[in-house]
Amino acid sequence: MSHGHGPAPEEAIRRREARRVGGRDITPAVGVRGEPGPWRRAVEGAGVALFRGGFGDARWSYLYDKGTRYAAQDTGNGSIAAAARAARGGEEVPVPVVDPITRPAVWTWEVPLYFWLGGIATGASFVGLACDVAGDHRSAAIARKVSIGAIGPGAPLLVLDLGRPERFLHMLRIFKPRSAMSMGAWCLTLFSNLIGGAVAADVLGRPRAARALGAGAAVAGTYLGSYTGVLLAATAVPVWARSRLFLPPIFVCTATATGAAATRLVLAATGVPAGHPTRRALTSLETLAMGSELVLSGVNERRLGRLAEALDEGTPGRLFKVAKRSVQAGLALRLLRRRAGPWVDDVASGVFLLAGMAFRFAWVGAGRTSARDHEAVAMTARTKKRVP
Repeated sequence: MSHGHGPAPEEAIRRREARRVGGRDITPAVGVRGEPGPWRRAVEGAGVALFRGGFGDARWSYLYDKGTRYAAQDTGNGSIAAAARAARGGEEVPVPVVDPITRPAVWTWEVPLYFWLGGIATGASFVGLACDVAGDHRSAAIARKVSIGAIGPGAPLLVLDLGRPERFLHMLRIFKPRSAMSMGAWCLTLFSNLIGGAVAADVLGRPRAARALGAGAAVAGTYLGSYTGVLLAATAVPVWARSRLFLPPIFVCTATATGAAATRLVLAATGVPAGHPTRRALTSLETLAMGSELVLSGVNERRLGRLAEALDEGTPGRLFKVAKRSVQAGLALRLLRRRAGPWVDDVASGVFLLAGMAFRFAWVGAGRTSARDHEAVAMTARTKKRVP
């Protein structure tokens, strides 16, 4: 019960008596919870030390404007910036890193498998659009079926990783352009509906609608094939964050190669002859895309410096070696196809598909390794330069 602006007198007396132990008052000097702390001025009417009225303190802070007296002290030689760096220990970590700074991603096999299948679907949609432009509508229809077959497991795989189906639906409640995950969920939904509509139009004999929907799916696929790289790069994981300029194009190259390889194998299985122009074009496309991926990966690995250790250690390191050797083997097989026959091209396409899967699993695994390198995390956060 309260009395006016405070407890009733008898309640206040009871509380004071409850705080006495052995005749000693143990009331905290700063007061007790639920009551104001005792305070009075040492000298009545005295001002507060260092206080300036009318927001006069703002003249000394960068929080209000840049024309401050503090800013005017910098003579242009960077002395203030140098003093700030010295105060926080420079670009090197001043003390040994003991406790964890970041935690590795909890993704399991569903996520890299989704990355791989999404890449195949994206590449196949590109192939379908190119075939329509070239006038090979039969191959375009096959490419669209390859695309819907690859993207079909995408949502179920994400649901398996999230644990509950409603979590995926919750991601569609908002549309946040600055979030790669939000845009990825929407793009996956849009792409799936467009390519599904294109396949349905093919089955119903509506070629114009199929071509229009397939073109829309290819446009959406330009984001679907790259957003996974953006998603990894937009984290504090050193090896992902420092690869932000290379991960999206690397993922697009792998997607294009695997989509072309999968479509080419299906064309061969459905009786399209080896000398068909589409099969020859897909052979060149997947070779060029996978070779570009290998070059981009090599350049990125050299610029990472010490952070590249995450790409060489443990299971991710072994997967990267498998991927690189598979790409090299596929390129070598393409050089031998004139002597050995067209079946070598089919083997090379299968090898490129294997390499694409190994690359996806390796990149996700390397992120876990890099996140556990807490000194690298600290150094990455302290400087924009390449970690030595």
